[in-house]
Amino acid sequence: MIKVIVNGSLGKMGEVLTKLIMEDEDFKLVAGVSKYKNDNINYPIYSNILDVKEKADVVIDFSRPDSLIDLLSYSKNTKTALVIATTGYSDEELNMIEETSKEVSIFHSSNMSIGVNLILKLVEISAKALADFDIEIIEKHHNKKVDAPSGTALMIANEIQKVLNNEFNYGRYGKNAKRKENEIGIHAVRGGTIAGDHSIIFAGKDEIVEVNHIALSKEIFAQGSLKAAKFIVNKENGYYNMKDVISI
Repeated sequence: MIKVIVNGSLGKMGEVLTKLIMEDEDFKLVAGVSKYKNDNINYPIYSNILDVKEKADVVIDFSRPDSLIDLLSYSKNTKTALVIATTGYSDEELNMIEETSKEVSIFHSSNMSIGVNLILKLVEISAKALADFDIEIIEKHHNKKVDAPSGTALMIANEIQKVLNNEFNYGRYGKNAKRKENEIGIHAVRGGTIAGDHSIIFAGKDEIVEVNHIALSKEIFAQGSLKAAKFIVNKENGYYNMKDVISI
């Protein structure tokens, strides 16, 4: 049985994840960390991960970027494997994650969905085949999402950029906003309870190729994080992601 600490356990994703853990015989929830309060829970809860007393095999993180320093410190100090599913990190924070992975095993992905990680491969293939097409990314999420564009949209854009080295244009705007020849447009929509919708449009002369992924619930991300947890436990120190889990 894999013992788990959930960082961000009372957030929207954290609540979905803790429910799945409690229903899965392969996992045991030993503690949660959250800035929110809820008296109707049946597991130990802390406001800071550095205060957690229970030992675990892995920490699964669905929180906010401002908790990263304490999260990495806890992982290093206790030698606990780490699954990071939080988005919105700066380049400096991403470098911190990679540096820490030299001392502890870390699994990091901005999107834990198997389908989305297949999409990354599809857009790489499409970018090679459709190099002279205009490329636009449109991402849609619920009205409570903090960061924009989404971490997934940036993952997609980065995969395309590896092939074409195009510039990013975030939310094209203005009277002189004509599209440049070599750019990737990235647009964020926020509304309602949209779990996640990503469309990648390759627009050429008289034809359009579109790659799309729609998440129908948050549960797919939680399930993906549990797959990551099973993968990362007992792995050697290093930086891992979904490409290490699924065969494409």
